[in-house]
Amino acid sequence: MELYGLIGYPLSHSFSAQYFSEKFFREGIHNTLYELFPISTIEQFLPLIKEKKELKGLNVTTPYKESILPFLDFIDPIAKEIGAVNTVRIEKREKLILHGFNTDVFGFEESIKSLLHPQHKKALILGTGGASKAVGYVLKKMGIDYFFVSGKMQGTSSIFTYSDLDKEIISSHLLIINTSPVGMFPNLHEAPDIPYQFISKDHLLFDLVYNPAETLFMKKGIEKGAVVSNGLKMLYIQAEKSWEIWNCEK
Repeated sequence: MELYGLIGYPLSHSFSAQYFSEKFFREGIHNTLYELFPISTIEQFLPLIKEKKELKGLNVTTPYKESILPFLDFIDPIAKEIGAVNTVRIEKREKLILHGFNTDVFGFEESIKSLLHPQHKKALILGTGGASKAVGYVLKKMGIDYFFVSGKMQGTSSIFTYSDLDKEIISSHLLIINTSPVGMFPNLHEAPDIPYQFISKDHLLFDLVYNPAETLFMKKGIEKGAVVSNGLKMLYIQAEKSWEIWNCEK
């Protein structure tokens, strides 16, 4: 039996186990399971791997995409540049070897590129966690200028606080990407604290949250005529990329 899974906390919102279970059934992949492992601290990561000896790979979600780095033996150059890992390949030869990758980059780029238009030259990235760094990497690659938006001052010119956001900033940044968990199940009545009255039909609001399918952030964008998207397609793309990494030639 081969085992794969997801670590993070909490995991009640996740569709990953359902996605992989359906994939295994659809593609006739036998003797293979995907499970959720809600660990309350990153220190539980290595004991989990040692306990579950059949584990071959893990996805990593909030809040461990950055804190997992010191536990890894090798980190892919893109993941190292970003400073965040969401996929771990587990090799067990004479000793345990852990490889870290970032498939959020591939998933985000592939899911957003068809939605972009020439007016999307400047972006706001809501949140400063591991997923935000993957988004920033992709936007830089695409030549899109961006600022992070945080709930508190962080002493850098590349970050706004939510209280900084005004009509001028919102109107000049027509791409807004929520990388925070705000609005994720079960907190359906929450949305990032931005001035939605300044959103227009020229805006694209992209929410990495995929449960619920239409977040309050997206609903508020729709009310203003904006184009919106959730992160479900990104989840599927990055999941397939993870599977490719776990099963590539070592």
